[in-house]
Amino acid sequence: MEFDRSRTDFREVLLDIYDRLDAHFGDLHWWPADDPFEVMVGAILTQNTAWTNVEKALASLKKTGALTPEALLNIPEETLAELIRPAGYYHLKAARLKAFIQFFTDNYSGHVEKMQQEEWPVLRTKLLGVWGVGPETADSIVLYACEKPLFVIDAYTRRIFFRHQFAPEKMHYDALQGLFMDHLPHDASFFKQYHALIVNTAKHFCRKAPRCDGCPLKSLKPPYEPAGVKQ
Repeated sequence: MEFDRSRTDFREVLLDIYDRLDAHFGDLHWWPADDPFEVMVGAILTQNTAWTNVEKALASLKKTGALTPEALLNIPEETLAELIRPAGYYHLKAARLKAFIQFFTDNYSGHVEKMQQEEWPVLRTKLLGVWGVGPETADSIVLYACEKPLFVIDAYTRRIFFRHQFAPEKMHYDALQGLFMDHLPHDASFFKQYHALIVNTAKHFCRKAPRCDGCPLKSLKPPYEPAGVKQ
C-alpha cells in the first residue's frame, strides 16, 4: 500500500493530532531519567518489555552503583544479567548493554557531551552499527539522550496510524518516520512530547483491544484519499 506523501494536509492533520493529545494529556516530561546516560541504558533495557520492568532494573543498577559507564564496562556480564533480570531477556540484554558501553567508551570516552556533539545522521549511523541496537533504540538515544530532532517510531505509533488509515500496517520504519520528519518542525522538545503523547494514547485508548470511548482521536478522519494503493 502506497500513499501520496507530498500533500500539504499531512502537516495540518499531524499538528491537529498533536494538539488533541496535548490538550488531553498535558506535558508528559518523557523520558523519565536522572541524566542522559540513564536514558541510553533505559533505551536498551526497554526492548520488548514494559517500562515498569525497566524501572526495577535501573533501580537495581543504581543500588549497586553500577549505573555508570565505567562500572558497566568492568562488571562481569553474568553479574550484570542478574542485576537487570527484571527487564526480561536479561542475558541477551546484558550482552547488548556491554556492546553499547564498549562502543560508547571507544568512540566518546564514556562522555555524553562528546556524543551530543555529533550531527544526528552520523550518530544514528554509528549507533545502528552497534550489535543489538535497532532503529527504535538508536533514535531514542539520539532524541532523548542527545537532544537531536529525530522522531522515534514504535509499535504504538504503527498501531495508531494504521487504525486511523494514515499508513499501511507493515510500513517500513524509515518511511513511517519520514511522515513526521517531512511534515513537522524539527524540534527535539516537540518530538519528545509528540512521541510521549502517542505512547500514552496507545496505553490508555488504542490498546490491542481498542477503547475508543473518550479517546481524543476518536473523531479523527484520514487527511486524504489513498493514492496508488497497492495490496
